[in-house]
Amino acid sequence: MTSHQAHGEQLLGINGVELCVETFGDRGDPAIMLVAGAAASMLWWDADLCEQIAVCGRFVVRYDHRDTGRSTCYPPGQPAYSFTDLTLDVLGIQDALGIGRAHVVCQSMFGGIGLILGVDHPDRIASLTFVSSSTGADGLPPPSSDLAMTAEPDFSDPVAVVEYVVAGARAYAGGSPYFDEAAIRALVERDVARARSYSSTLVNHYPIALDGPARGGFGDIAAPTLVVHGDHDPLLPLPHGEALRDAIPGAELLVLKGAGHDLPRAVWDDFVSALVRHTEGGRP
Repeated sequence: MTSHQAHGEQLLGINGVELCVETFGDRGDPAIMLVAGAAASMLWWDADLCEQIAVCGRFVVRYDHRDTGRSTCYPPGQPAYSFTDLTLDVLGIQDALGIGRAHVVCQSMFGGIGLILGVDHPDRIASLTFVSSSTGADGLPPPSSDLAMTAEPDFSDPVAVVEYVVAGARAYAGGSPYFDEAAIRALVERDVARARSYSSTLVNHYPIALDGPARGGFGDIAAPTLVVHGDHDPLLPLPHGEALRDAIPGAELLVLKGAGHDLPRAVWDDFVSALVRHTEGGRP
């Protein structure tokens, strides 16, 4: 069977920038666009996870946001784009790959991309999945006090950068019994070595303009929606996921027991089975 194999990274010219994209599976299958969270390249959607989804009959797309991995980067602290631009990047990738409608899976802060797609571009979306995300509404629990980070590392010292990012990943796992430090360290080492500018990766997504959809809010999303949230999430505790489910008509919530603000390998079977059920149909 070849449907689970990766098709290799490619740099695509989209919206005046270069975006690095990799696909898994058969192009004739329903397409799943994986949108990583802030400061995360495509590598944070593990290739083994992408293959596990693809063997279930899905065409899986992962990519590097601007300022991550091999995609276009900007000077640290000077991102020249907004949430809307990043949303249009998703649609540009769909266009480049000949995908009319995609099942879009958005993680963490970039659930905002899913919101804009779902409200302003419903014709391009077969379904939405929000992983470790939030409505951002007032009154939700704040992040754990355990997430206080140390000062930024010396970016000229790759070893120090890796240690900094691994420490952050450990904190964001929220004490999960599934946190695999060796696997995370190997991922981060690849991520740092592969990036055009890792200093830009770590800082540039946070000051971008948080423009939202033009046509409404979460209550206006009509696409079938799945909310996925770990019960150990220290950044956006579980009530954030519950509030997101409640804000979107007909949304369902999958609670990943033992997971933090991440998708550890131990919960992949539960996540993939739910995602496959959620994305039945929706041919490109």
